[in-house]
Amino acid sequence: MLFILFPLFCPSSLYCQASAPEIGYRLKWLLNTSVAGDIYADKEGYFTQNGLNVAVKPGGPERDPIKEIELGRAEFGVASADQIIRALSKGAKVVVIAQLFAVNPLQWIYRPDKTPISSPADLRKKIIGITYGGIDENIMKAILAKNNLKESQVYLYSVRYDFTPFYQGKVDLWPIYRNAQGPIIGARMEKAGEKIDYFNPDAHGIHTVANSVITSEEILRTQPDLVEKFLSALLKGWEMSMDPANAEKTIAVIHEADPDTSKEVISEQLTLTRPFIKPDPKTPIGTIDVPAWQQTEQMMLDQKLIDGPVDIAQHLRIQGCVTGDE
Repeated sequence: MLFILFPLFCPSSLYCQASAPEIGYRLKWLLNTSVAGDIYADKEGYFTQNGLNVAVKPGGPERDPIKEIELGRAEFGVASADQIIRALSKGAKVVVIAQLFAVNPLQWIYRPDKTPISSPADLRKKIIGITYGGIDENIMKAILAKNNLKESQVYLYSVRYDFTPFYQGKVDLWPIYRNAQGPIIGARMEKAGEKIDYFNPDAHGIHTVANSVITSEEILRTQPDLVEKFLSALLKGWEMSMDPANAEKTIAVIHEADPDTSKEVISEQLTLTRPFIKPDPKTPIGTIDVPAWQQTEQMMLDQKLIDGPVDIAQHLRIQGCVTGDE
C-alpha cells in the first residue's frame, strides 16, 4: 500500500509557500539600499518561515501603495508620512504599523566654499531646489517659517530628476536622500574637485517621518495574526540587514536586486542608511515616533495641505511608540 504524506507544518518549505495565499507588499520606491530590510527578509526566507507567501513588489512614481491597499490589491505597503496624512484627510482607512526610518534622510547638498551655511538664517537669498508638491517643499517651507524667513527672501527653484542645474552651479542647494543619492552625487562632485556638505533639517528642529509600513484598518482588526507574522518577519529582516556583522550578505542581496549599482556604492549607501534606520541601538527598528508624526501633521496644517486635523496619533499602531516623554 502506498501512502503519500503531506507535511502538517512546513513554514520554510516551498510547498507551504506555494500553497499559502499571496500577500502583497507594495514598496514606495524601487529596489535599492533604502529598502534593504525588505529585500533581506524576502531573500532570507523570513516571511516563508512564518508561513506567509509575501510578494515584495517594487514601487515607483506610478505606484500608489495606499490606493492598492484600499482597492484590495495589496495587504501591506510603504508610504511616507505626508502621503499617509494626506490620504487620511481624504478618508482613507489605513493604519501605520511600523516606522522604518527613525530619521528622515532627506537633506540638501551644497558647496560650502561657495555657499557657506552655518544656520538656517544663511539660506537668505540662496537658490534652493524643491520638488513642488513633494515632501521636500513642505520641509523647506517649514524651515523658513520656523526661522522667520519669508519665501520672498529666498529663491525656490523647481527641480526634477535631472541634477544638471546643480552640477552647473545654477542652484545653491539641491534636495537629495542622503543615504541613497548622496554617495553617487557626492562622488561625482568630489571627482570634479568640488567640496560638498549637507543641510540637515532634522538638525534644525524639523523632525518629519519618511518611510513607514501601513495596512488597512480592516486587516489589522480582522487578521491581527497576519499582521504580527508579517511584521515579525519584516522587522527581523531590517534588524539583520542593518547589523554590520551581516554587511557582506546584505550588500550581496541588494546588488542582486539592484545590479546597476556597484557593490562599492551599495556598501557606502548601507553605512549611511544605518543611523537613519537605527540611530539608537536600544530602540527596535519599527518604533513609531509619535511627536515626529504630530509635527508632520502640524506642518501640513500650517501650509494648508490638508483641510483639517486628522489626529494622526489615532492612526498609529500603539505598540512600539516613542511618546516624547521617554
